[in-house]
Amino acid sequence: MIEWYKKVVFENYANFNGRARRSEYWYYTLASILISIVLEILDYTIGMAFDMGKLGILRGLYSLVVFIPGLAVMIRRLHDIGKSGWFIFIVFLPIAGVIWLFISLCTEGDDGANEYGADPKDEFDEMDEIGKELA
Repeated sequence: MIEWYKKVVFENYANFNGRARRSEYWYYTLASILISIVLEILDYTIGMAFDMGKLGILRGLYSLVVFIPGLAVMIRRLHDIGKSGWFIFIVFLPIAGVIWLFISLCTEGDDGANEYGADPKDEFDEMDEIGKELA
């Protein structure tokens, strides 16, 4: 999970091109939620937030830092299913838009290359090849 988070936040900070696998998007999302919860508790504990659940200083700064990477990985995730990044604005449709976007983010990506790039699952992974004999 940490590797996916580092890949999204540090290596692909504002990369809106290409495709992102479901695991890349959801591991990033899980890590961001966990970090946000920890920072919320820390804000409340050290008195930087007035009420539990309100945006404190640390959590607010974190949200600003990860806004662009989060947007970028979501757009790359949409690219993986063959949709334009502009489909992100569908969330402005009450209820149906949010449901459609959630289902899209959970959908398996296109097999093979699409107009947004090569299939991220086709990349050669050295870890899978350890211990195998070469032909």
